[in-house]
Amino acid sequence: MKNRVIPNAVRDLSRGHGLHKLRRVIRASWVRSLALLGMTVWFAWLLLPKPPLLEGISFSQCVRDGNGKLLRVTLSADQKFRIWTPLHDISPALIDATLRFEDKYYRHHPGVNPVALLRSALNLRPGHAHNGASTITMQLARLRYHLRTRTLGGKFVQIVRALELERHYSKAEILEAYLNLAPYGRNIEGVGAASQIYFGKTAAHLTRPESISLSVIPQSPTRRALLVDRDNGSLDSAQSNWYDRAKIDWQFSARLFSARARSERRFLAPHFVQQLLAAEKGRDEIVTTLDLAKQQLIERRIADYVRTNRSRGIQNAAALLVDTRDMNVLAQVGSSDFFNADIQGQVDGTRSPRSPGSTLKPFVYALALEQGLIHPLSILSDTPHSFADYNPENFDREFVGPIRASDALARSRNLPAVELASRLRDPTLYEFLRAAGVKLPRSEPLYGLALPLGGAEVTMEDLVRLYAALANNGELRPLRRTSREAIAARGRSIMMPEAAFLTLEMLNLPRPEMGRAYSDHAAPVFWKTGTSHGFRDAWSIAVFNHYVLAVWIGNFDGRANGTFVGRIAAAPLLFQIIDSLRLSWPEPNQPHLPPPGANLKRVSFCAVSGDLPGPHCTQQVEGWFIPGISPIKPCASSAVKSMNFGRRSCCRSFAGLECRENCRRLSCPERPRNLSRAVETHRELFRRLMGKRFYRRRSAQSHCKPRRMRMCARFTGSRARPLSAKPRRRK
Repeated sequence: MKNRVIPNAVRDLSRGHGLHKLRRVIRASWVRSLALLGMTVWFAWLLLPKPPLLEGISFSQCVRDGNGKLLRVTLSADQKFRIWTPLHDISPALIDATLRFEDKYYRHHPGVNPVALLRSALNLRPGHAHNGASTITMQLARLRYHLRTRTLGGKFVQIVRALELERHYSKAEILEAYLNLAPYGRNIEGVGAASQIYFGKTAAHLTRPESISLSVIPQSPTRRALLVDRDNGSLDSAQSNWYDRAKIDWQFSARLFSARARSERRFLAPHFVQQLLAAEKGRDEIVTTLDLAKQQLIERRIADYVRTNRSRGIQNAAALLVDTRDMNVLAQVGSSDFFNADIQGQVDGTRSPRSPGSTLKPFVYALALEQGLIHPLSILSDTPHSFADYNPENFDREFVGPIRASDALARSRNLPAVELASRLRDPTLYEFLRAAGVKLPRSEPLYGLALPLGGAEVTMEDLVRLYAALANNGELRPLRRTSREAIAARGRSIMMPEAAFLTLEMLNLPRPEMGRAYSDHAAPVFWKTGTSHGFRDAWSIAVFNHYVLAVWIGNFDGRANGTFVGRIAAAPLLFQIIDSLRLSWPEPNQPHLPPPGANLKRVSFCAVSGDLPGPHCTQQVEGWFIPGISPIKPCASSAVKSMNFGRRSCCRSFAGLECRENCRRLSCPERPRNLSRAVETHRELFRRLMGKRFYRRRSAQSHCKPRRMRMCARFTGSRARPLSAKPRRRK
């Protein structure tokens, strides 16, 4: 087939005619007006100011435990529950459900859907159903800038604001802001708060049915908010409508899902959270070191213990659990009932200064070990002694005479502790506590030698830090409550590692309800009790596994109770908690070994004198000492051989003390024939004199029974004279 040939003249004429038509169209006034309008719109689009997106919006503080479990959601400045949640932490199912229901063309329009606007305008005629035309961007503009969009003027401002947002922010930023400001009923805003309050989970863990239920609430939050104890018919209807509009073949069970809100949340770890919120102001999310499971276990043990012992006057208790490896606070119970005003339950017992009783005694012995005053088997004197105007007594008002240092600490004897505290130098106990960060508002002379017996008030936090230093080889570290706080690789050394190890060894005591034979095979617990003067505070503190646990029993108003004794009031609760923790989180038993490279040596000692055994020391025990520091010398018990027990007796071989001439009247029941008999006779004599209270103190003198038995003045700390048959009565 031949092609038609168009002459050049005709072709040129046709081309010229087309160009002429185009010129006429361009020159038309309406075209120029349209072009001018387009350029104006373009320049206006470029010149649109950048509006604030979320600046100035306050969010709730969200406090979580170390495993991400929610502890508390606070109200924002405008009294809303609003948790900031990034877009990548929101479930994709929720994002998809929201876009399908609210704005399925969201990713394609410039903030305003003109088709939807035109359809909505046409439906304004009488007799037609009204349809919404707001896009997600327009809804964000209404929520963010508090616009009234019921009028044409308000709608125009909403459109302009939506265009401004689209001009300066990405689609992801706009969607993220909308999902954090959308209303979900009552005073709940944002998917973060809605998912936590309604379903008890983060927005990232919402299921598909839960996501669909939340996606339909913002359209009518007042009527569709989830209810606690019943279904919401309006929400169920909107949810069914979503499935119809989505035209997706969902499972029948998912379509019948009826969402209900969880029951009202109670305060979790209230004292711990209150302390953090006061210190961490302005932070949207606080991830703590708390272990909620351990916290609730200790709360249950305390509640059960108080309920069982209420008849004994025990109404309140506090406890603090710390992991010694990183000093994380795992549980903090400030009182037995936070909401009980009768016991002042909102007072935090872990931070309230209280008299610690005897809980500071281990640090007297630790300093004495470090300064070379004693080793664990040194013989100390538990006898009446006056320190200037201070005359301390033991808790049981008795004295046991010569006693090993380890036994003196285990039995919490006051006189040996005070005598050691009087000999401490550089540092003294006061200087040691001040260096460790313990707040002592008074000067050292005002506390005097009563400091080891609870003469100053300290907090449970301070005690836990000090006992954790014993477990960490003498290194003091601060408590750690939030994940953003750095973990201290090494702490500040406040005592020798050897002294810390030996002090803990001296605290390895049998439990109150069992004997030493059983405790030797059980997992070790290094613990100490304390009772304040006047029976106002009962303490018990333990180091076990890799934890430090402190327990306090008392009243915040300072009321005394004869039951408030550390061993009978606080120790049972302490071991109940320890047993529960070990049962719920079992761990292999680890032996308590000296720190690597420690300057420690284990040797045999004379069981009588506490010195290195000599040829006549038939009774020997093994123990630790610090070479070059511990006061150790050969036993001088061979001198007992030449002593005449009928005319002159010396306590040198037993207690390591010197004697004077006034010891001549100290007679033994019979003259021993050999060394072992002499030692046993001394043991029996001191048991009779000290253990059975065959004496009593009057003023500054000691009166001894039987007659003509007189103790060494240096040993008793006061002059002694024979006791007459009956004391004279004053007229």
